[in-house]
Amino acid sequence: MLLVFVRIEAASGGGEVGFTYNGFSHVDVGLNGIAEINSNGLLILANGQRQQQGRAFYVSPIQFLDPSSSSSSGGSTAEALSFSTTFVFAIIPQLSDLSGHGIAFFIAPTSGLPSTNLPSQYLGLFNENNVGNSNNHIFAVELDTIQNPEFNDINDNHVGIDINGLESVASAPASYFDKINGRFVNLSLISGESMQVWVDYDGVHKHLNVTLAPFNVSKPDLPLLSLSLDLSPVINDSMFVGLSSSTGSVNTSHYVLGWSFKLNGRAEELNLNQLPTLPGRQVSYHINSKQPSILIIGLPVVAAALVLLATIFGILIIVKRKRKFAYVLEEWELGYGPHRFNYKDLYVATKGFKQEELLGTGGFGRVYRGVLPTSKIEVAVKKISHESRQGIREFVAEIVSIGKLRHRNLVTLLGYCRWRKGELLLVYECMTNGSLDKFLFDPSMPVLNWSQRFRIIRGVASALFYLHEEWEQVVVHRDVKSSNVLLDGEFNARLGDFGLARLYGHGAEPQTTHVAGTLGFLAPELSRTGKANTSTDVFAFGTFMLEVGCGRRPINPRASADEDVVLVDWVFNCWSRGAILDAVDSKLGLNYEEKEMKVVLSLGLLCSNWVPTARPTMRQVMQYLEGELPLPNLSSSLSLSANGVTPVVAEGFDDFVIPLSPSVSEWIPSGGR
Repeated sequence: MLLVFVRIEAASGGGEVGFTYNGFSHVDVGLNGIAEINSNGLLILANGQRQQQGRAFYVSPIQFLDPSSSSSSGGSTAEALSFSTTFVFAIIPQLSDLSGHGIAFFIAPTSGLPSTNLPSQYLGLFNENNVGNSNNHIFAVELDTIQNPEFNDINDNHVGIDINGLESVASAPASYFDKINGRFVNLSLISGESMQVWVDYDGVHKHLNVTLAPFNVSKPDLPLLSLSLDLSPVINDSMFVGLSSSTGSVNTSHYVLGWSFKLNGRAEELNLNQLPTLPGRQVSYHINSKQPSILIIGLPVVAAALVLLATIFGILIIVKRKRKFAYVLEEWELGYGPHRFNYKDLYVATKGFKQEELLGTGGFGRVYRGVLPTSKIEVAVKKISHESRQGIREFVAEIVSIGKLRHRNLVTLLGYCRWRKGELLLVYECMTNGSLDKFLFDPSMPVLNWSQRFRIIRGVASALFYLHEEWEQVVVHRDVKSSNVLLDGEFNARLGDFGLARLYGHGAEPQTTHVAGTLGFLAPELSRTGKANTSTDVFAFGTFMLEVGCGRRPINPRASADEDVVLVDWVFNCWSRGAILDAVDSKLGLNYEEKEMKVVLSLGLLCSNWVPTARPTMRQVMQYLEGELPLPNLSSSLSLSANGVTPVVAEGFDDFVIPLSPSVSEWIPSGGR
């Protein structure tokens, strides 16, 4: 017999309102669309039909606004009260790798949302006419399994916070924080497995947390999404809470096993043992009690003997392997636990750093592909040398600081491992498609179309804007170029290989004229000052844009006498004779958006201005690329001569061109913005 526990509390005047449904048998829940409750108490929002929608909601409206807040503060708008909710759901597609949209928790002014709602991407909450309308007064948390470009979805497996529409104000790939490993672990929303969601809004501090976890994992310490948000302008006084879903062209079933909600308090935890089971799933498996007695007696004896033998061999192996996997660990490193990897795990992940797992060789060492043995996360492991004993502590501190950077267009630095004297390992998330330069310059690789290239340019711009202005410290990358832009499985750009040049230089005595970077991307003023700043990053980004648009390297030493060696010079000459589109990559043919291409090439020249103060900021670059600001008149903005930048490079770098490595980057944090 399915155990169902239902608890309902209610009080007027903005007091506590709550309910807990451990299964949905005999509970007062409203349904519309194709939503139904089966005989086992399982809430079915979608039953596998295509192009359908289903909703379930608490039948009574809830007073979400505190009337006393407006009178006490003298304002006209009451403040939204705190609330908390949790529910267990499962999405089971007919095809293992395709799904028909997802599920959303919503707060809306009516339980009967407009009957003209469309299924598919609108999740049963909006339609093509009202999506994004501020008069909707709808708050939702979406568990979305389709990437919809019109809503700027980050991928096809994400959690988003929605206000009056489906373009999320914040979103993140579906994952949960594993406190054992100290990092986020990816989840697949369409895995068919049960998962639990927590949504907690603090009306006093105006803060929202959304947390996701597998079914049998307790609520993680860190939420997936954490956002400062005031819901008072969005939520009306009387609102309904509910769960909604929609299906598209792929047969998909959406289930909810339990749901708990509390206004002005924390939602009561669900009793996972009392929840109904999913179709075709069993709670437990039982051993046949009529097994032969020889197995009952013999198996423990054999097992004990095997354990004894294994113990003897294990002790011998452990002694032998302990030396092999010994690594340096000092007391001050204990505070960096979540960022510190075990050398043995990295050795196993990379199959002993075999040549077959080698991804490439950079300025500081080799990079290997690996799969972590416990979490099964695919990573890239970089082996570098660090001979400074005095600088190692600061080195690790900066690694941990860099590891806090989180942006969808940055390669995440997961942590480090110190192994033996002078050698360190840095662990990054792995990008399956490798670096962008291969697709631009290797004739054996597929040609990226213009849509992909423009998305890559905007992605790198967004990453630099985050580093320069949006993080708690200002970060200067110092080596923006196509070989340091990595591509994930969907060809989204991830800016990587930052944070190593300065770290590598701890304990050294660099000359005042030391310049870190890559020739062709170095701003001319570096030859005089040797000091990088956000403006020098903008210069490099300008050259990067020209790389992507023109399909040419920044410096071509094999150029003929009538050709420009420097890419910026060549594009400038095309622009000066009124034919800037002559610089377009010939591999694109005519398959590009002329307006977008002109913006990219012109903006590349603008960022490559000799005068640092004449270059735009990355905030302005983003506005130009998104069409929010018109480009200034290049005739009055460019401080370029007919000779381009070549004389500046030749004049300023005479003393230290040779020491430059092919690829060096530097992470330079400053005290604030």
